[in-house]
Amino acid sequence: MKTLIIGVGGMTNGGKSTLSMSLHKKISCSCIIAQDSYFKHDSLVPVDSNGFKQYDVLDALHMDNMMREINSWRTDPELFLRHRGLIPEPSSTDKKVYVLIVEGFLIFNHRPLNDLFDKRYFLEIPYDVCKRRRSSRVYAPPDPPGYFDGYVWPMYQKNRHEMESIVSEIVFLDGLKPKEELLTALHKDVVQEIDRLREED
Repeated sequence: MKTLIIGVGGMTNGGKSTLSMSLHKKISCSCIIAQDSYFKHDSLVPVDSNGFKQYDVLDALHMDNMMREINSWRTDPELFLRHRGLIPEPSSTDKKVYVLIVEGFLIFNHRPLNDLFDKRYFLEIPYDVCKRRRSSRVYAPPDPPGYFDGYVWPMYQKNRHEMESIVSEIVFLDGLKPKEELLTALHKDVVQEIDRLREED
């Protein structure tokens, strides 16, 4: 049994969730684990000196739960998928490569998770585009006035710097490119890796 773990990271509203879902639809025997699913309850998220909720830190996430889910997939990806209705009964003639797509804004900042990735991609967009996209989305709870400039963007820059000190092998993607162009490039790269794994036998 061969496995491949893909990390799709990026800044808020950079397009990582859309790209990950599109890739999942094109890759058989794949599934997605999204970091945003592991946020702690709002009451557990601390507030900084400016009164801003500190969501953009690893402590705001149940990373232990996320790692348990990922390790469950690593233990038996076929069973993991079947329990979620994502794969038919296996065929003994198939040379399957099971692909896990992990997406999130801090996936490369958590060292135990970062160490698991076979391929790493990071979507980036300019400040003005990011701010415009962020302002058009509805969050629960909603962003307070000044939150993007006072907290979100400075934390992105801090987390990006930290990520770059941890990660060496990462492919940066221009989030302003057409979605289909990004998907085509990413899909081609992942398929090449899948083919390489199949040929190892």
